[in-house]
Formats: sequence, C-alpha cells, structure tokens
Amino acid sequence: MQSNSTSINPLADRFGRNITYARIAVTSMCNLRCSYCLSEEHHAGLSSGDSMSAGDIERLISALARLGIRKIRFTGGEPLLRNDIAELVGAAKRTPGIETVSITTNGVLLHRHIDALLDAGLDALNLSIDTLDRDRYRSITRRDKFDQVKANLENLLVRNALPVKLNIVMMRGINSDEIERFMEYTRNHPVTIRFMELQPFDDHQIWRTGRFLGIDKIRELLRQAYPELRAHRGKSTEYFSFSLPDHEGSAAIIPAYTRNFCSDCNRVRITAEGTIISCLYDKHGIELLPLLQRQAGFDEIAALFMQAAEQKPENGRTEGDGGTLRTSMSEIGG
Repeated sequence: MQSNSTSINPLADRFGRNITYARIAVTSMCNLRCSYCLSEEHHAGLSSGDSMSAGDIERLISALARLGIRKIRFTGGEPLLRNDIAELVGAAKRTPGIETVSITTNGVLLHRHIDALLDAGLDALNLSIDTLDRDRYRSITRRDKFDQVKANLENLLVRNALPVKLNIVMMRGINSDEIERFMEYTRNHPVTIRFMELQPFDDHQIWRTGRFLGIDKIRELLRQAYPELRAHRGKSTEYFSFSLPDHEGSAAIIPAYTRNFCSDCNRVRITAEGTIISCLYDKHGIELLPLLQRQAGFDEIAALFMQAAEQKPENGRTEGDGGTLRTSMSEIGG
C-alpha cells in the first residue's frame, strides 16, 4: 500500500526515532479481573462519558495518518466491550495512509464481533489467554469464562482468516507448566505463541509475590520440552523467536521487563480518556480529548503530538516519572 501523500511533519523524537505505530485504547473497562492487572475495585467510579466517542477516535486516526502513523492497534481494557468496534476498524482501514489495523482482545466476546471485524478488514488479532486449564483460568481472571474463550479461540484458528498471536503472561507456579499445551497449537495452525514476562503494572497484587518468571527460565523450559527447537532472529518486541520442525506456527518470548526496547521505540499510546502517552513509563501524558471534542483543526492536534514526541525520553525506564508506575496496563491500552 502506498503511503499517504498528504502526510506532513512525520512524527519523530529528539533521538531520531520515527513514530509510526499508535496503540489506541477504546475503553479502559474490562470484563475480566486478571490477578496481574486489575483489582475488583478498579474503575468502580468511571463513567462512559470519560471515554472517546467514535467521532473522536475517527478524527484522531485521520490526524495520526497525516503525521506518518502507519499501524493502528485497538486495545483496552477490553476493546470488544464497545459495540462499535468493527465500525472503528473499518474507519481506520479507510483512512489513507493507515496500512495495518489490528486488535488485542481477551476473546470473551469474540463470537459476537468476529464476522463484522473480518468484514471491516481487520489485519491481525492478538488474543490474551494465560492458561488452558478451566480452574486456573477462573483463578487468574476471577471470572468463569474459559469455555467461551476456548471456543472462540478454536473457531478463530479453524477460520484461518487472519494472522493470530496468543499472548500468555508467564507466572511461576501458576502456568509455567503449560508451555507444551500452548505449543501444541503451532502443530497445525500458523499461530504465534508469545510467552510474556510479567510487568509491574498490576494494582500491586502479585508482582512482589515471587510469581515473576524471567526470559532465561522461560527459554530453559522451552529447551527442556523441545530440544529440537530452532531459534530465529527476533524482531520488534518478539526478542526471541522459535519454531519446531514440521509445525506450522512459531513461538516467541517477550522480555517485557528484563529487556529494554526504548532504543527502537516507534510507538505512541492514546488512552481511552484521550490522553497522549509517548512513553510507557510516563505517568501523566498530554490531554487531547478537549481538542477532539470541539473538533479542533489538524494543526492544533498535530502540535500536541509533536509536543509528546519532543518529550519522549531516550530511555523511559531510567528517565521516567521518578520510577512511579501506573497501577494497570488497562489505563494505557497495553
């Protein structure tokens, strides 16, 4: 696809990193309460009026495309809680300059939206599922939704209509014995299994309870289970990539905590409340929603994104807001 010829002032930060990827949280609400992410009380007082409307999001995407953004990922919270999610995907796909549109979901409501999402042109889907055991699923998520999510996953893989990645947050003593069960999906499906390190964005629930499982241990468990594992050069956050002989799919390890990806960061995040987050470790961000709501012109919106790019640190982990972290990734869209 050709780049948008009307793009002006492509976003770049002070360190020469081009910003071409936007993660847009379309809601901060979630229908699960995963123990490493949300407490039961999180967002108890949030009203729907605090979130961007469909019109706000469409204006946002139009401006982002003119600023050189080429990839959009819709996140949450849980993005499928929005009944208009397929319309948002379609609007993004129709925006000149936007080349790929993807979504990250927990899969609970996928059966309601999958046909409309495919019709809208969705390019890829990441499904978060941390266990293939029903009881463990209920323990991790605090919700009894395993059967529905498993059925939606199986349907998605049988369709083979778009690239699928499974996101598995690895936790010592909780799901660290399930690597082989997940890897079995790669035998007959071109799915990518992504084993992810736990991050300290969890409402202060389990991060400090010894559940962290680092990349070296995950890699060791993979090697023990599959001596024939083939290593490949990783890309982006998929730092380590692997495949098995005669398997259609692949695996990756995402060292979300122990490795620092700042030097290659090409992302900007927009929260469901319309705040620009230029760095994962930025506690405050820049408020954009009022401009969207009054349908401000491109120049005003662009100026805020350029300000955000200018503020992007070279290394967010060491230069962030005094080391303070948000209590949940759902606040910034993953």
